[in-house]
Amino acid sequence: MEGGASAVLHNPQRWSLNSDYKGSGYDRGHLAAAGNHKQCQQHIEQTFYLSNMAPQVGVGFNRDAWNNLEKYVRKLTKVYTNVYCCTGPLYLPRKESDGKNYVKYEVIGANHVAVPTHFYKVVVGETKDGKLEMEAFVMPNQVIDSSVPLASFQVPPESIERAAGLLFFDNLARNKFSKINGKKT
Repeated sequence: MEGGASAVLHNPQRWSLNSDYKGSGYDRGHLAAAGNHKQCQQHIEQTFYLSNMAPQVGVGFNRDAWNNLEKYVRKLTKVYTNVYCCTGPLYLPRKESDGKNYVKYEVIGANHVAVPTHFYKVVVGETKDGKLEMEAFVMPNQVIDSSVPLASFQVPPESIERAAGLLFFDNLARNKFSKINGKKT
């Protein structure tokens, strides 16, 4: 029996399990951060569902650079009346030695949990006077030097939309935003 078929028989729903992460070298990285839900214990606990997790490099990424981005987004709640945040994994192509681009990623555990090559956050803040500002970030799922500023990971939101196959805040025309990535539109 092929390896893939045995994994399907072992876990026919193909969801990830804690055992998939054990010994993998990856953290169970939150997409919706637990720190964003401190006002309700039940909500904190719900952030620990594996459906809210993806494999992340631990030291240098999840516990450091990505955590700094999560803290930055939490600080925005003190700046804006409302903050909306979309977060997710990306599997981005990379140029290989033959000059062609390939999407290549690792899988971990018996259930072949895909390890994202990158993660994104698209954040919209609403000012007291009703203006909207957007920031969009993509970070590689790798060790990131602590001296690299968060702003260096800002990208045009459209690039995330293309890579993820999603539209963010699509009921709002981009010209409705007074700033995107800190620049006036």
